[in-house]
Amino acid sequence: MQDNATGSWFTSRATEQIHREQLERVERFNGRAAMLGLVIGIITEGLTGAGIAHQIGLGPLVDGYVTCHTQFLPFCF
Repeated sequence: MQDNATGSWFTSRATEQIHREQLERVERFNGRAAMLGLVIGIITEGLTGAGIAHQIGLGPLVDGYVTCHTQFLPFCF
């Protein structure tokens, strides 16, 4: 148990352990959700031909960058 004078976030060892367990569960869920989202994006890309950037609405930005570098323009948007 840490001293209260140090401004400790946790007031006891039990609450620290509970917090760590909750954090581990949340991080595990976030990781699984990210993996699932990536797999769904790749499957959708395979089915539709639209890349992940186009699926989330960044298609014009990516297209502008590609156009800019493939046509060797002196300036880009």
